[in-house]
Amino acid sequence: MRTRVKICGLTRAADIVHAAGAGADAIGFVFFPGSKRHVTPALAAQLRREVPAFVDVVALFVNPQPDEVRAVLDQVGPDLIQFHGDETPEQCASFAHRYMRAFRAGAPGLETPAEVSAASQPFNAAAAWLYDSYSAGFGGSGHGFDYSLLASVQADPAARPVVLAGGLNADNVGAAIAAVRPWAVDVSSGVESAPGQKSADKIDAFMRAVREADAK
Repeated sequence: MRTRVKICGLTRAADIVHAAGAGADAIGFVFFPGSKRHVTPALAAQLRREVPAFVDVVALFVNPQPDEVRAVLDQVGPDLIQFHGDETPEQCASFAHRYMRAFRAGAPGLETPAEVSAASQPFNAAAAWLYDSYSAGFGGSGHGFDYSLLASVQADPAARPVVLAGGLNADNVGAAIAAVRPWAVDVSSGVESAPGQKSADKIDAFMRAVREADAK
């Protein structure tokens, strides 16, 4: 099995080109205005032209209004929607588009393995379940979390594919892959020189670390 890689929070064309060339399976655009990596639909549509075939585009939202999602679907045409807030299963499914639901492990109500699993199960129509660390900023904090919180999800044969996020970088992604065996990993701040500005060297180091972990 090969661990897939999503690089999120892209804001520059050169970073997209490098990420794709380094082997990223997906790139993410953040449409949450509270994020330092926020992009407008117009900018994302322009940047999307740099994304080559067989690299997915993921549109990240946090508690959006329906018209905000529809504008991005129309203008950007993402392959996958990532809901990173408190959206219900019905809200996620209402756009008739493939989606991934994120959960902030360690948040109130997500403080035990059983609670994390119970919160995830209603989203059985999702293409994946993404687990991030709990922070006020809805991701991109650079902080990890206790992977033992995923024990019940890992033991559930009906669980959706797991995407692991939260504080990942080239130094720790290998241990994270060994501990969780996720379908994919999602990195943002761990490959940046500044918020929204990716480092080519850090991207390359991260991709090498993922390949080395898979080889083991």
